[in-house]
Amino acid sequence: MSAERVELLVGGMTCSSCSARIEKKLNRMPGVEASVNYATEKATVLLPEGTSVAQAISTIVATGYTAEVPPAADDETGAAEVEGHEDARTALLRRRLVISAALTVPVLALSMIPPLQFPGWQWVALVLAVPVVAWGAWPFHRAAVLNARHGATTMDTLISGGVLAAFGWSLYALFLGGAGRIGATMPFEWTLERGSGAHELYLEVATAVTVFLLAGRYFEARAKRTSGAALRALLRLGAKDAAVLTGGVETRIPISALRAGDRFVVRPGEQIATDGEVEEGASAVDASMLTGESVPVEVGPGDRVVGATINVGGRLVVRATRVGADTELARMARLVEEAQSGKADVQRIADRVSAVFVPVVLVLSALTLVGWLLTGAGAEMAFSAAVATLIIACPCALGLATPTALLVGTGRGAQLGILIRGPQVLESTRRVDTVVLDKTGTLTSGRMTLAAVVPAPGTSENDVLALAGAAESGSEHPVAAAIVRAAAGLPAPALEAFRSERGLGVEAVLAGRVVRVGRPAWLAESGAGALPAALDAERFRLERAGNTVVAVEEDGVVRGLLAVADAPKPTSAAAVAAFRDLGLRPILLTGDNEEVAGAVAAAVGIDEVHAGVLPAEKADVVARLRSEGRVVAMVGDGVNDAIALATADLGIAMGTGTDAAIEASDLTVVSGDLLAAVDAVRLSRRTLAIIKGNLFWAFAYNVAAIPLAALGLLNPLIAGAAMALSSVFVVSNSLRLRSFSRRTA
Repeated sequence: MSAERVELLVGGMTCSSCSARIEKKLNRMPGVEASVNYATEKATVLLPEGTSVAQAISTIVATGYTAEVPPAADDETGAAEVEGHEDARTALLRRRLVISAALTVPVLALSMIPPLQFPGWQWVALVLAVPVVAWGAWPFHRAAVLNARHGATTMDTLISGGVLAAFGWSLYALFLGGAGRIGATMPFEWTLERGSGAHELYLEVATAVTVFLLAGRYFEARAKRTSGAALRALLRLGAKDAAVLTGGVETRIPISALRAGDRFVVRPGEQIATDGEVEEGASAVDASMLTGESVPVEVGPGDRVVGATINVGGRLVVRATRVGADTELARMARLVEEAQSGKADVQRIADRVSAVFVPVVLVLSALTLVGWLLTGAGAEMAFSAAVATLIIACPCALGLATPTALLVGTGRGAQLGILIRGPQVLESTRRVDTVVLDKTGTLTSGRMTLAAVVPAPGTSENDVLALAGAAESGSEHPVAAAIVRAAAGLPAPALEAFRSERGLGVEAVLAGRVVRVGRPAWLAESGAGALPAALDAERFRLERAGNTVVAVEEDGVVRGLLAVADAPKPTSAAAVAAFRDLGLRPILLTGDNEEVAGAVAAAVGIDEVHAGVLPAEKADVVARLRSEGRVVAMVGDGVNDAIALATADLGIAMGTGTDAAIEASDLTVVSGDLLAAVDAVRLSRRTLAIIKGNLFWAFAYNVAAIPLAALGLLNPLIAGAAMALSSVFVVSNSLRLRSFSRRTA
């Protein structure tokens, strides 16, 4: 049976208990698997065949919340409406906070400073407190009532109960307990004292707790908006239209009308409309918004370009290869969003704790009240301790600990061209002790370049290169392409005839002369004879250094040697050293021969090499390393690396590689720079460290604070402030990930 994966925007959640309730209800539907994220306010639901999206939405609505299908990534109107709604909600929360705070300040002053308590002060405080308790705390009361109607309790239950209890006690004291007598005063104590309490008011507790919690919710909402900014910016990067070229005429069309195969023009300063291949022109492309690399990349005919990058040089004509949801930008946004919506194992534990925490706290608060009354401490002492327990125990920080860090970490990764596929990846990066590196396209550029020209006596380097370039111009072999690129601009005779010997070399006729370029052994067998001793010694030296060597022969006479190589990327050696600094042991894994593999390994600082490995055997090498007790990360970019990437404990794909490799990986580095792969591990480990720090402080706060409140050592006012600040601390700690920076070579 096929399953459909859908994502829903969920409204009305006020804490992680809400997300836990919705998740529980959805997972009770037959065959449904759901994950609800409080930080992103989204539900990711896997629906079996026969179960509709409408049924999932109905289940959420029946639980007491709202749900809707979010607009498509390219639906700007829908996305703007959602963002506008979030801004309006934040603005309403800010207005509620400001007005409540303005009314609360005089209530606090009158209640805490006896010299300010003029005759009748308590009635003025009551008038100021009523709007705060009724209107300011309305979001908490409303959520508590909605959940009560569904037989559930959340953190809003604790907050609403605490505020109403404090306000109700104050009404009792004012009207029935003598606290309303004109001329009565009330001292303020930071800790609780035994006594009857009939003359004590808690208006300052009811109002201040409301303001503290509104402030916590407001700063939390702002932080969540900030932490999601990276993804929203990513979704906005794409071009809005394209200049399509039809019959030599340019026509501007919306990006949504662009189709694969269309040819479009990109002028200097314009965004490239979609992923494609350059057909005409040469330029430099700034891809920093996708890869984090600040240096523009030179492109020309045949080179791949990515949509949303900026053309900073000349005019380009590009043929579209991917459009819409298939583009690199759309795939990046999708991977980031999926990662932010997922949950790490440690977060699921926190959610389960939060789900049972509220009822436990209600019981603890009741036991605190009864316990103090039985000890004869008096109603005031018992009530204050119970309210303090009720308020300080709200595990809001616990619910925010993981999702906010994940939200910020994955968003920062997207800005740097690092895509973390899911929260479970974070744990893998911590445990990895071995990194297996593919050679071609990972350690090396994956593109052959001319390394050396060795002319025979009486022949110049330019003559050798010009002859070889002209002869190889008819070949598409990577070695030939490197020679042709190096010979560009040199005067050369016209190509009159061409023949290729697969795997050996080429034979061409240039201005009536027969020129052959290929393996020295092939030329020797074909009549040129063995290489002169000096040239043969150079051939041996160059091959030992990891180069591929070809000889150039003109009319039976060897004119010289050319050496080409797939050179290591400039940052590869620094990246290998950085992996070692992270405690990872680097291993080179390649299908090339031992000489070439050894030369590359020596150049980048790797001492363990597995060479001559067939594509199908790469996964076997990874599996063998794992069987030896190693926790293995695999870095690769080709189709032949896909199985090994999936076999490894952590798969890291270079974004310049194939779709198969990227789909099989856990982390994707968009730029193709191996140093960025180091950054991916660093960012993942840093995010995990922030999550663990958040959880520690959230747990430690509740473990330490609840006994203090129950023992009467905390005034409810202080409890409310501490609870609000704990949530703000967790979110602020997560936002530190925004300052994560790339490592430079």
